[in-house]
Amino acid sequence: MSDVIKLLPDSVANQIAAGEVIQRPASVIKELVENAVDAGATHVQIILKDAGRTLIQIIDDGVGMSETDARLAFERHSTSKIRSAEDLFSLKTMGFRGEALASIAAISQVELRTRRQDAQLGTRLIINASQCESQEPDMCPVGSNFMIKNIFFNVPARRKFLKSNQVELSNIVKEFEKLALVNNEVEFTLIHNGNMMYKLMKGTFRQRITSLMGNSLDQQLLPVTIDTSLVRVQGYVGKPENARKRNALQFMFVNERYMRHPYFHKAVMTAYEQLIPEGEQPNYFLKFTVDPQSIDVNIHPTKTEIKFEDEMPIWQILAAGIKETLGRFSEVPSIDFNTQDAPEIPAYSGHVEVHRPEIEVDPSYNPFKAHQGSGQRQQASGHHASTSPMSNWDELFANFERKKREGMAQQDLGQENVADNAVTQDPVLPMGEMQSVYLQLKGRYILSPAKSGLMVIDQHRAHVRILFNRYIDNIHAGSMSSQTILFPEVLHLSAAQSVTLQGLLPEMEQMGFGLSPLSGNDWSLNALPAGVDGVDASPMIHQIIASVEEGGMPLKKRLMEHLALTVARSAAIPVGRTLKQEEMEVLLADLLRLPEPNYTPDGKTIINVIPMDQISKMF
Repeated sequence: MSDVIKLLPDSVANQIAAGEVIQRPASVIKELVENAVDAGATHVQIILKDAGRTLIQIIDDGVGMSETDARLAFERHSTSKIRSAEDLFSLKTMGFRGEALASIAAISQVELRTRRQDAQLGTRLIINASQCESQEPDMCPVGSNFMIKNIFFNVPARRKFLKSNQVELSNIVKEFEKLALVNNEVEFTLIHNGNMMYKLMKGTFRQRITSLMGNSLDQQLLPVTIDTSLVRVQGYVGKPENARKRNALQFMFVNERYMRHPYFHKAVMTAYEQLIPEGEQPNYFLKFTVDPQSIDVNIHPTKTEIKFEDEMPIWQILAAGIKETLGRFSEVPSIDFNTQDAPEIPAYSGHVEVHRPEIEVDPSYNPFKAHQGSGQRQQASGHHASTSPMSNWDELFANFERKKREGMAQQDLGQENVADNAVTQDPVLPMGEMQSVYLQLKGRYILSPAKSGLMVIDQHRAHVRILFNRYIDNIHAGSMSSQTILFPEVLHLSAAQSVTLQGLLPEMEQMGFGLSPLSGNDWSLNALPAGVDGVDASPMIHQIIASVEEGGMPLKKRLMEHLALTVARSAAIPVGRTLKQEEMEVLLADLLRLPEPNYTPDGKTIINVIPMDQISKMF
């Protein structure tokens, strides 16, 4: 039998490695910008076409490369940043594996022009799918100029799974924000399809935060400074009143490297306990400085998961430091103990005189028929208040008991009539089987007796189903109307959110939204879909953007359904709202007219019926 194990060709091995290192155009930008920073660049320019699908160009003014280094840099595991395994525990650079350029060259067409400061001429190198096609001298400025063309052109399956240009550009902007935040001493320029998106000058960390995230954030930041033998933490946290339910700005860096660390995130959240509502997240921008030998960055290809040697002590230091910051800068009103000119409050003497005035009661008055919230009695037509003292309580309660018995008899009769006309159909029950008595439980569920048992309906999900079907029907009929807002609302978005919203504009307008861009990343909300009264529009827009970013950009039909569901969720009756009998009756009538009333569009149960035999077993 012949041998079956073969050594993979370099081109295939590079494509496999590229699948871990290069996931999308944003990954290319991350690797090349980190290389530029490691090369000592003071200005980095990023030029994109079609969200990086067609072109990613990174121009820096770093040290550049010689002719030999330029060619060798595209070989796997070739690097200038480490020499031995021990160097992994004293890293001071972003890159160190020597895999990025080889991975990029394996799945794209690369052109590199680079020159060192001490060289008269630079070099121009062209590589196509890991194959070096040409290398020749070139007159170019000091630094490096990478042009990455047609990413994943030779891996159709990977290119097919790229999202739309808006989603990919949104991911690029998010990666750009991380790189620009931590390298605030470097000037950055980001250009997409000829449009300048960012031009960031070097400055302080706080200046870089406001340049990226908006000047309005400047008044929301509280400085954090922690200096111990284990860790040094500098940065800013947001005021508790500025916490967000969605899209909180949360960034952590260690030794100038972005990291995701759920354990330290929990420490921050612990410091905000009892200060922000449940479900909301604070903003924070924190830079950690630790001994490089106390962390391990080589546990994931993206190098964003960092292992700390002293996680527990740092957790306690971080939580205590942020608590101290929140306490030091909190604006708590003080109590004024100045008693001058204050009114005199009599002290309790232990003896109270009680005056009991005589109460006059109208014998015909029924307290159970009085209007809620009224401080006056209802008087029967043609009768005046009696002037005699209370002496007719027996007659009053006798009338009440008689009316109570009559009401119960009428209710029993009504139930018998409804039960006779009912038709059993589970779990969806026709209106004929339901009775006109509805109870609300915990402001969330509607209970209604049925012939087969007890029907339980989730009021929020029921309204989501109703609104979703209504929006979809109106869209298909081309009759989706909008209502103009008297005072347009200004939406403050990040650059990534603004890019996503720009791509959604046609579908949003078809849904009934009226949006127009303002300066920067601000938008004006001028109109809402008809029927979305009383809904806070800003969280709804943010939810639509976030759900599209998380789920990618589906086909137009799926996108419209996606938007309709998001709007329905935002506009539906919230959990905890008390409904009147008439409101519950209309809600259930609208629900049971639908062809699929049992489940929400995303498959969640709306109606459940507890059978009579199960209820009987309880007793």
